[in-house]
Amino acid sequence: MHIAILTFQGFNELDSLIALAVLNRVKREGWRVTLCCPEETVTSMNGVKVHAQSRIEDARHADAVIVGSGVQTRDVVGNRNLMDELRLDPSRQLLGAQCSGTLILAKLGLLGTVPACTDLTSKPWVQEAGINVLDQAFYASGNVATAGGCFSSQYLAAWIIASTEGIEAAQRAIHYVAPVGEKDEYVARVMKNIALYLAPASRDSGLRNG
Repeated sequence: MHIAILTFQGFNELDSLIALAVLNRVKREGWRVTLCCPEETVTSMNGVKVHAQSRIEDARHADAVIVGSGVQTRDVVGNRNLMDELRLDPSRQLLGAQCSGTLILAKLGLLGTVPACTDLTSKPWVQEAGINVLDQAFYASGNVATAGGCFSSQYLAAWIIASTEGIEAAQRAIHYVAPVGEKDEYVARVMKNIALYLAPASRDSGLRNG
């Protein structure tokens, strides 16, 4: 199971790194989570430089892809060569997008008429792309999910874990990272946000467990 977190120049650290940390709470053979970048290194909006763990061309073969956001997202969608590399397919991949990452999914034509979530700054850009933006943190339809607000990256991570490994695995991952003294409340809130959007099978055992 390979989960690629698309991380571009000017990326938002909270989007990519929180998802990376939560997803890596799953400890089983074959489970791999990578920062997937267009270059060997990318620098965040606050000057943090990270090394690519996989490259953009690897995303098309990943089992799940999270599209992170950043201050250069409109440059990304304006880069035809880069966008052409993002040959993602919701018929065989779980796809998630965070904040301005939702704009990338919209420009790739992967949202269609489905409403989506994004952050307040990106909202007008996503609307200009013809997408109805919801006033909520998380929404999913089939294999495509979107989230709005930096800390909603936990919802994307939990949704992927629950969809592939089951509800209990997602609960364990969130419980581990939740603040002490608030763990039960925190897990309940996360699961409430994603529960409506999980396929029935995933609520017990995961869609692609194994």
